[in-house]
Amino acid sequence: MKSKKLTLIVGAGASKELDLPVGSELKHKISALLDIRFDFNQQKSGDYQIRRALESAVRQTDDRAGINPHLHAAWRIRDAMPQAISIDNFIDNHQGDEKIELCGKLAIVKSILDAEKSSKIYVDPSNNRNGINYVNTEACWLNPFTRLLTENCRADQLEERLKSVAFVIFNYDRCIEHYLYYALQNYYKLSDARVAELLNGTHFYHPYGSIGSLPWQGQRNVAAFGEDLYPDSLLDNARQIKTFTEGTDPESSEVCAIRDAVATSDNLLFLGFAFHKLNMQLISPEATVMDDISQKCAFATAFGLSKSDCNAISEEICKMRGSPKTEIRNDLTCSAIFSEYTRGISLA
Repeated sequence: MKSKKLTLIVGAGASKELDLPVGSELKHKISALLDIRFDFNQQKSGDYQIRRALESAVRQTDDRAGINPHLHAAWRIRDAMPQAISIDNFIDNHQGDEKIELCGKLAIVKSILDAEKSSKIYVDPSNNRNGINYVNTEACWLNPFTRLLTENCRADQLEERLKSVAFVIFNYDRCIEHYLYYALQNYYKLSDARVAELLNGTHFYHPYGSIGSLPWQGQRNVAAFGEDLYPDSLLDNARQIKTFTEGTDPESSEVCAIRDAVATSDNLLFLGFAFHKLNMQLISPEATVMDDISQKCAFATAFGLSKSDCNAISEEICKMRGSPKTEIRNDLTCSAIFSEYTRGISLA
């Protein structure tokens, strides 16, 4: 069984189908978390764990100025969020300001962990028999994607099928990895250890890092899906988040592997992706690499974008791929595009 190669470029709009925040909602949440204020030495607003993580950071550096400079940085982020394109842009715009970077990254980690816990795929760890309720995820793109993944694929062929797929995930959450871990166990009745082995051999790229590795991934900075981290762990995991500049540095990122996945795939599928220029540059292969992919296709959701913007994005994707074969749809959700182009994006 030889599968077609598919690379999925995943943005915040894809996780929105699972009730995670898009950029504007994340900015609002971050503003609230960083509104750390006191009344008679008692914290009256903002996030308690972030404040304690900042105190831990101050202790680690023996900073005699204490926490106040960090609080001022937090308030600067809070006040600027209505103006910012995103929290990522704001941090990158203030490159070199370590306090803004730390406060912003702490807020990202706490926001996403809270959102994971409120999502449709959160699994209560108090009982190891708990799992995802797949009825609740029928309207989410991960459901039709799993059907695509398992089409004409026996359990003993799953390893090869997974090798034909790569995920470039611009979100900090771990929804895709978490969902597939439970979904493949449920569908094939495989052990958790076997599914972990299969998924650890699958290409999941997070250009800007993630909020931590899931327990079954066997890596450092573990954070269970939706976990409420202790301050020191929150601090450690925040330091794994990357800025735009760090994400495009070949010495400290997976940008070369990402560009190779884009260049060598039969098809590209953009899901809930905002097509920001810096992110498009990050995934674009060198022109010399693209010579052999002129007949390959790209499919994209652009839900709610204008026709003019869709045309511009289509031209950009065509230029990046060296091919006019691009289907970009502003009338389809992430879930709906799988029904519309079932044959086009098939792995079988």
